[in-house]
Parts: sequence; structure tokens; C-alpha cells
Amino acid sequence: MSVRFRPLASGVRIAVRLTPKGGRDAIDGWAQDAEGRALLKARVAAPPEDGKANAALIALLAKRLGLAKSAVSIASGDTSRLKQVDLMGPADYLQGVLDALGDAP
Repeated sequence: MSVRFRPLASGVRIAVRLTPKGGRDAIDGWAQDAEGRALLKARVAAPPEDGKANAALIALLAKRLGLAKSAVSIASGDTSRLKQVDLMGPADYLQGVLDALGDAP
């Protein structure tokens, strides 16, 4: 598996592939895109309109990673399924919780 995150000054950045209207809110583990880059697969029940799916993704990641919602932000890809998400917090803690999400089945 390739590198799962890029370090930032006060956290890390991860790539996320979001599936809106996915039936439930869940993180489906790590996978690779066609170029071999690591991305986190996530699904939310919210539709991709008016920022509802993005807000649901932020809430899901915050809850699952033990972060405040304010510590999770979408850096790019607001209207795309592929997003760059910034997570603010200690990098060693974030690495541990991100690794614990496991690989996609």
C-alpha cells in the first residue's frame, strides 16, 4: 500500500473517495486508485446536493477518528467523489487511527 497521508504543519491530508447516497454512513477501508495512490473509501446516506454529503463525510470522519468536526475540512474536491481532506491533530495519533481503519475488502 502506498503512503496513506501527507503531513501538514498541524495535521495530515488524506485522499477520500466518497459515495453519496450509499445507504448508510460508513468507512469501507483503504484502497488504491488506478495510479496506485492510497485513498480512503467512505459512503454516506446523504445526497450530493447543497453540501449535504460533504457535511456527512466531515461528521463521519470526526466521529470515527475521535476528532472535533472543526478539525476535519475538505481541502479540495467539494463537488467531486475524490476529495482531499485535512485532519488537524498530532500526526502520530492520526497515523495510528488511520492505519486502524484497515484495507477495503
